[in-house]
Amino acid sequence: MGNTRNRHVNPWWVATVSGMASYIDSCAIISSGTALVIYQQTFGLDNGQFGLISAALTFCIAIGSILGGGLGDRFGRKPVFSVTMAMLIIGAITMIFAQTFPLLLVGEILMGLGVGADLPVSLATIAEEAPDDKRGKMLLFSDILWVVGIVVAQGIGAVVGDWGYLGGQIMFTQLAVVSILVLVARQTIPESPVWIKAHEDRLTGKVSNEAQGKISDLFKSPYAKPFIALAIFYIGTNIPANSLGQFSTWIGANVVSLPISVVSTIGLICYPIRAILDFVFMKFVDTDKRMPLFYMGAALYLLGFLMFPIFGASTVTYVATQLLYCIGAAFAFEGILKVWMQECFPTLLRTTANGAIVFSSRFLCAVAGSFTATFIAVAGYKAAFLVLSLLCLIGFAAAIWAFHGERYNAFDDAE
Repeated sequence: MGNTRNRHVNPWWVATVSGMASYIDSCAIISSGTALVIYQQTFGLDNGQFGLISAALTFCIAIGSILGGGLGDRFGRKPVFSVTMAMLIIGAITMIFAQTFPLLLVGEILMGLGVGADLPVSLATIAEEAPDDKRGKMLLFSDILWVVGIVVAQGIGAVVGDWGYLGGQIMFTQLAVVSILVLVARQTIPESPVWIKAHEDRLTGKVSNEAQGKISDLFKSPYAKPFIALAIFYIGTNIPANSLGQFSTWIGANVVSLPISVVSTIGLICYPIRAILDFVFMKFVDTDKRMPLFYMGAALYLLGFLMFPIFGASTVTYVATQLLYCIGAAFAFEGILKVWMQECFPTLLRTTANGAIVFSSRFLCAVAGSFTATFIAVAGYKAAFLVLSLLCLIGFAAAIWAFHGERYNAFDDAE
């Protein structure tokens, strides 16, 4: 085994505590989406203020990811994931008590920066502590926690959504309490021994100039191909996923004419199915079955977005879209992305690469989300879903281009 690890820390404990970054990521987005609607009604925010606050979270997650990625390679994993979690806690507490537009905006900015900066260093921490034969499993576990975050936020929203201001406060209180517990738990995790060794090698000049945490290094061989492929893959698959998630209620109500309660129920059924299939993929992700399952997932994911263009809008096609997307995503979306992002880059470039990839996708998702509803209204839902399908196809083609052959693993180079 090539990595020197602290034997006093259980790798699954590290995977769980660090993987909670993914839980907080999804939970913050869903909770904010629901609570801000309540706050708008409570405090009389105009549509411009509401839009700015909503966009602030998404854009700041993108900005935070590229900042946190660079800092994680330069200063270590633990300092960054401790500071970012503290920032998120302050942001969530601000959202609990804020009653004015400026404070609400500050709270969302802090939460966004904290969530975004935490993601790359938390994933690297999992990868660098994991045994070689379980690294993929442990990274995929964070994707399950991401799904749990969605289900918990939706569940709480379903219970307290009609409680007014108190309901919004409860949603952010849950987020703050979980973040505090995660921050405390993270103090039991030492700095990544893999990063410590690489940092010492950097100080003594043993690390090549092409692997020392600079963005420009990502465009040099041998890192350019996986970096460009992963960025295209995540952009191509995440814009459709984000559009479906952000506008699923709008599409269900306005295109398919479903009651909102039915739309919510469909989501609460489909997302647990994805989590179950994530567990299935965990069994195979570290084996030669990884790519065949990825191909299957990619085909189902793409087919989900083709349901409306091919068969039109109906309750059946809406359910099929959600179900095929969730099944495909378990094998061919963020879970496998997290594995590839860790395997393709050396220690001192790992979180920089992760942050840059997440930034490119989340930023473009925020841009696309600002006009998706208008595009659907003007061009029609069939044209909109054809565009989303084309993006999926481009994303999957990029991943297949980079990963169809023999598997490369940067952790092997440490042996």
